[in-house]
Amino acid sequence: MSCYISSNENRFYAGLESSYGNVASVTSANRFSAVSLTARQKTDVAVRKDKTGSRTYMGLAAMPRKKTDFEVKTYMTGWAGGTTGPAYGPLFQGALGATPITNGAGTVDVVTSGSHLHFTTPHQLTIGQALRFGGEIRFVSAIADPRSIVVNAPFTVPPTSGAAMGTAITYRPATDTPSVSIFDYWDPSAVQRVISGAAVNKLKINVNADYHEFTFSGGAQDLIDNASFSAGQGALSAFPPEPVLSEFNYSVIPGHLGQVWLGTSPNQFLTLTKADIELDNGMDLRAREFGSATPRCIAPGQRSVTMNFSLYEQDDAATQGLYQAARQRSPISVMFQLGQQAGQLAGIHIPNVIPELPEFDDSEVRLQWKFSASRAQGTVDDEIYVAFA
Repeated sequence: MSCYISSNENRFYAGLESSYGNVASVTSANRFSAVSLTARQKTDVAVRKDKTGSRTYMGLAAMPRKKTDFEVKTYMTGWAGGTTGPAYGPLFQGALGATPITNGAGTVDVVTSGSHLHFTTPHQLTIGQALRFGGEIRFVSAIADPRSIVVNAPFTVPPTSGAAMGTAITYRPATDTPSVSIFDYWDPSAVQRVISGAAVNKLKINVNADYHEFTFSGGAQDLIDNASFSAGQGALSAFPPEPVLSEFNYSVIPGHLGQVWLGTSPNQFLTLTKADIELDNGMDLRAREFGSATPRCIAPGQRSVTMNFSLYEQDDAATQGLYQAARQRSPISVMFQLGQQAGQLAGIHIPNVIPELPEFDDSEVRLQWKFSASRAQGTVDDEIYVAFA
């Protein structure tokens, strides 16, 4: 018997809830690899002002309100394809909102100027949807006709007539966001936990770290455990057992692999040093209403999508164009491709972002420009798209 429990001996699962706070059912396919999971539940301490005849603390009233927060960090891992998305897909859907859409492999008829694709049959794609060819991912920026589209940036290796496009799954913003159940099982049998009613308030994506990283954080309805479980928590009659374990193989994608396209007419930049994208849902969990000790539902506020990135300054037209766009407050298109081969690709597309004027960083040998807090804008639920392929 071990004298302690290793922090590596736990397994994580995530699933979408059918209704807020009702713990989801998960299988071995819902297991994902995480770097860390932080879950905190605090009691909402109300100050007592009654006169007791002494200075002694008399304690709290029974059934105080509880506040639950969580944060999950995970590396980007490979995806086996299919229609269900990666195992951490429910967390992306919880952050963005809409049901993800998957496109099948269409056949290319003609490619015009690298960005205009004409298919042999109706493509059935929508604006913002991703598609893959070879080891590259792109997003639909315009629908020319039922068989033709324009992608946000040209493929560096253009598809030829008769080529089949690969499958991609796209996560899109929506007005409402679903809640997620996050399961934390340990071995040996310690306290097993489920975060119910998890509302992803913030999603952060780091680019060009040691590995591509995703961080999800927010509030939740409750933190349920097998040591203190009582029937009714999370709409459960018993604490859910861990799914039967199956083979769990995955690949972690190095953080330096990928592409970045920036600009009014996007150009590929090879001078990026780091970047991060953050989505903030401005979430309110309706936790202060009369008659309940836990939050009742999710109430998203105004969405904020911001980006920070740094790159080496050069005297080419594309780099100068970024400075001009910042000075003139002109919107640019942004796309990050993480990874470089099928099954290990992710794409983040921000169609319309106003770059802030860069800070000149001359602390190193080469001059860097640092663009901070550049915020995306849009029309209706179209600020950001995330896809895997």
